[in-house]
Amino acid sequence: MFDRIKQRLRDMGTIKRLCEGAEKHANADGQALAGAEHFILAALDLPDGTARLALQRINVAPEQYRAAIARQHQEAMQFADVAALPEEVQQDAALPPAGGLYRAQASAQALLQQLNEHKKEEDGALPLLGAHVLLAVSSAQYGTAVRALRVLGVDLAMLAKAARSEIRAFRPA
Repeated sequence: MFDRIKQRLRDMGTIKRLCEGAEKHANADGQALAGAEHFILAALDLPDGTARLALQRINVAPEQYRAAIARQHQEAMQFADVAALPEEVQQDAALPPAGGLYRAQASAQALLQQLNEHKKEEDGALPLLGAHVLLAVSSAQYGTAVRALRVLGVDLAMLAKAARSEIRAFRPA
């Protein structure tokens, strides 16, 4: 029982790290609220490395994901017939971190709920990992995170399989 409590505390630390990382990525993109795509970026930054390994398992370089988000945003702007922002505006787009209670876009809230569901399904022995974030995103149908993955040619079922493989293979240091 004590081990489960310790694991839950570690998982809460990982969630905190994911939220802070996602907010940092969102703010750097000029967005006040983090979306699921920012949580993927934060998962790729986690020291466990499982999110990176899961993407590599399906032949996607993790560094490509940020570019895919930008490309997806550009395509959406073109579809809406909106001109791209001038480069000087893009460079100054970063926002300072928000204060107060943590808030996120609906896609991030849904992702966090999926993370919780996936953790409930497990026996609680494994820590919350970056690959869990990819597994949670793989069940989404819409949103920037999914469109960016599709820009990279990612099959969501293959992503889920790769994430599960990395979760099973993970051995804590």
